[in-house]
Amino acid sequence: MQASELITKGDLNEFKSELLTEIKRLVQVDGQGQSKKWLKSNEVRKLLKISPGTLQNLRINGTLSYTRIGSIMYYKLDDINKLLEGGLQ
Repeated sequence: MQASELITKGDLNEFKSELLTEIKRLVQVDGQGQSKKWLKSNEVRKLLKISPGTLQNLRINGTLSYTRIGSIMYYKLDDINKLLEGGLQ
């Protein structure tokens, strides 16, 4: 990268769009375009590239809501997408 090359807000917005599109493509269940509505903890960690402790912190501070069924925690894909887009507080 040369000193004369700058990254603009437009570049970052375009990158964000491309990244979200790619993430949505990766979580597709099958070739029919249906995607999962709920993800398990390990799927969320892989998707967000975070550690189990970071995911726990997101749960504890209320940043990411979840539903527990038995000993398994499930997360809404919509909530994860909102988190990525900066929509969840």
